[in-house]
Amino acid sequence: MAIICKNTLFLTLIFSLFLVNSASSEVEILLQFKSSIEDPMNVLSGWSNTTAIHHCNWTGVSCTNGGSLSVFSLNLQSLNLSGEISASLCKLANLTHLNLADNLFNQPIPLHLSECDSLVTLNLSNNLIWGTIPEQISLFKPLEVLDFSRNHIEGEIPESIGSLKQLKVLNLGSNLLSGSVPVVFGNFTELMVLDLSHNPFLVSEIPGDIGELSKLEELLLQSSGFYGEIPDFFKGLKSLTILDLSQNNLTGNLPQIKLFLQNLVSFDVSQNKLSGSFPNGVCEANSLVSLSLHTNFFNGSIPNDFFNECTNLERFEVQNNGFNGNFPSWLWSSPKIKLIRAENNKFTGEIPDSISEAAQLEHVQIDNNSFTTRFPLGVGKVRSLYRFSASLNGLYGELPPNFCDSPVMSIINLSHNYLSAKIPEVRKCRKLVSLSLADNNFVGEIPESLADLPVLTYLDLSQNNLTGSIPQELQKLKLALFNVSFNQLSGRVPLLLISGLPASFLQGNPGLCGPGLPHSCLDDNPMSKSSGFAKLTCALVFIALAFVLLVFAFGFYLIRFHKRRSQLGIWRSVFFYPLRVTENDLILAMDEKAARGSGGNFGRVYVVNLPSGELIVVKKMLNFASQSSKALKNEVKTLAKIRHKNMVKILGFCHSDDSIFLIYEYLPKGSLGELIGKEDFNLPWSVRLKIAIGIAQGLAYLHKDYIPHLLHRNLKSNNVLLDSDFQPKLTDFALDRIVGENIFQSVVASESASSCYLAPEYGHMKKATEQNDTYSFGVILLELLTGRQAEQKESEGPSLDVVKWVRRKINITNGAMKVLDPKISNSSQQQMLGALEIGLHCTSVIPEKRPSMCEVVKALQSLETSHLQGLEFCASVDSSIPL
Repeated sequence: MAIICKNTLFLTLIFSLFLVNSASSEVEILLQFKSSIEDPMNVLSGWSNTTAIHHCNWTGVSCTNGGSLSVFSLNLQSLNLSGEISASLCKLANLTHLNLADNLFNQPIPLHLSECDSLVTLNLSNNLIWGTIPEQISLFKPLEVLDFSRNHIEGEIPESIGSLKQLKVLNLGSNLLSGSVPVVFGNFTELMVLDLSHNPFLVSEIPGDIGELSKLEELLLQSSGFYGEIPDFFKGLKSLTILDLSQNNLTGNLPQIKLFLQNLVSFDVSQNKLSGSFPNGVCEANSLVSLSLHTNFFNGSIPNDFFNECTNLERFEVQNNGFNGNFPSWLWSSPKIKLIRAENNKFTGEIPDSISEAAQLEHVQIDNNSFTTRFPLGVGKVRSLYRFSASLNGLYGELPPNFCDSPVMSIINLSHNYLSAKIPEVRKCRKLVSLSLADNNFVGEIPESLADLPVLTYLDLSQNNLTGSIPQELQKLKLALFNVSFNQLSGRVPLLLISGLPASFLQGNPGLCGPGLPHSCLDDNPMSKSSGFAKLTCALVFIALAFVLLVFAFGFYLIRFHKRRSQLGIWRSVFFYPLRVTENDLILAMDEKAARGSGGNFGRVYVVNLPSGELIVVKKMLNFASQSSKALKNEVKTLAKIRHKNMVKILGFCHSDDSIFLIYEYLPKGSLGELIGKEDFNLPWSVRLKIAIGIAQGLAYLHKDYIPHLLHRNLKSNNVLLDSDFQPKLTDFALDRIVGENIFQSVVASESASSCYLAPEYGHMKKATEQNDTYSFGVILLELLTGRQAEQKESEGPSLDVVKWVRRKINITNGAMKVLDPKISNSSQQQMLGALEIGLHCTSVIPEKRPSMCEVVKALQSLETSHLQGLEFCASVDSSIPL
């Protein structure tokens, strides 16, 4: 018995020594890997054999739960790492998952990782991996997940990739692959996701053997140069849930898909050259949520019974085709439908009142069809509807009083129809931005209640039979477009409406009078002058009271500031660059001498001179406490990872329980807004274009290239800083991630002085979009073109923002030159006109009409060499809808 116990004790000791040696070996392997990479954020500082932390608890390291505690997963995603991906990791005998995505590794595909015998998942997406996919890719035979997406991989896909028969996910999307796709995908019998999207240099037909992949759930081939007919492979894709073949050069008819795709959720073949009839059986997939066939050559009618089982459909897009016949009536009352786009077809039929049952409907666009119907009463009952556009149809009869009752309604376009009777009073749709009722048969007076719609910007009532005078109350609105031409209006045109408007917007009303019109009016009533004096007196009293309150608030702020100085112990700091400064140094240096403006309601800006003589910018932000300290630190780190020549660097930050100091690099020439505001602003066009291109590149980087994708959300010329060479850099980006969404929204809403940078739909959309940033960029581009500040007071009347000023000033046919800055040489006018067109499209009232920032970059860059080339994206703009 004693011998057995001794032997057991001996074996236990041997096993313990083995575990210790194994753990020690893994520590050495991990430290060897760490030595081969660059870690500028020092996020792997905890990887050390001098710490008491077990290596299984190191950042990104996961171990098995068994007795051996060996490393099986290494996840170092989004840590800003670079350097060499060393093969030393393959010494980890049980390593099955390696994720190095969203970093800055700059090298060819690391084939030496094929030595990792147990590796199942390899994710190198969104790095700087370059070169071709070598034939030796077949060495990665155990792999189940291979993700090389969003890199710079080029060349053809080798046939040897077909040896990876255990693959479940193959993602080569967003690269520079070229040539023809090999017919080897039939080997991937376990494949669930295939992504070859966004490879524009591919020139290939779709391999037919994809139809053998019975387990395939996602097939993503969009924007990749595929041509020819779609193979008849649907019968084999029994598990398919997402199919995206959009933005290619596919031709021919859609193959029969009836009964095969029972699990289909999204079907997108838009923006190809497909023809034939509506796909038979596509809606028999009861799970279908999104159907997109737009911008092809489909024709024929859509049988109503195709949709009997399509009860989960949310998006229906068939615009820009040749469909005809009755529009499917069931769709109008579908319980989950959100988007209906069918413009530019030949549909007929009615819009039933049962549209009120579509409780989630948000967007209807059926322009340029042959609908013959009364305006449905049910439209006003859809509380989620923000756009209803049905121009160029056969709508007739009266417009019901509730036509604009949706609380989120933003755009209504009923122009070019046969509507009649009076225009109803509108009071409930207080978020309406654009209303077009042109070319109908309306009679009566213009409703005064239109003046109560606070964000109404575009109003087109032209070519009707309206009578009476133009309501004086409409002057309260900042209308960029006000067209009442060809009616029967009479009386004095309100001064603020006639100022700067093209005369064509008032013509055809011989009874109208006012400055610049064929008929002038009598002099103003003296009583109006006394009324104006009374208003001026009230304004002066208000300003005096505001000044007193401002002094009181400033004194209160100083008291709080000095109180903060006694609380230095609660501050914590994180520096991403070597800054020899303490929290105490920063607070003491942030005095009135260092202050540089308010920095907006998000906080105050200071320029601080460090002991080293280096200048930095510190933004003191208040009331951010909606986030935990850990969440705050993660968000700032996310922003600090941004590396782009047109983005201001975040050098570090300090934070307490209710304040945060963001530390930025200093740029000597200050902000673009300050520069434009100077009386002697006189930059040559070449420099202004350089600035515009830089701003656009910075935004495009945030929107598409940086991971995670970000929105600026606070873009204005004061948030564009200039270095000594006039290279622009964006600052104050993505502050919503730091202060929290609720505080961000409340601050933006209170900054009325900069509201002209906000898109018309801002504030009543469910979430911010890239189009919001595009609008803000368009405002800045118009500032550069005109030499005017975004909001500038006129010689008479209130201030007018630059978008509305430009649109009022331009004569649609030949007046574009009037808005260009006269201080710029005539030799640059051709380029400036091209930039003006870009600016007008960026500030379109219709968000979908605004180009992406990537398109803007290409268009602006093309102006430098070939003038108006590169503006093709503007050609598709619907001229019937105001920009």
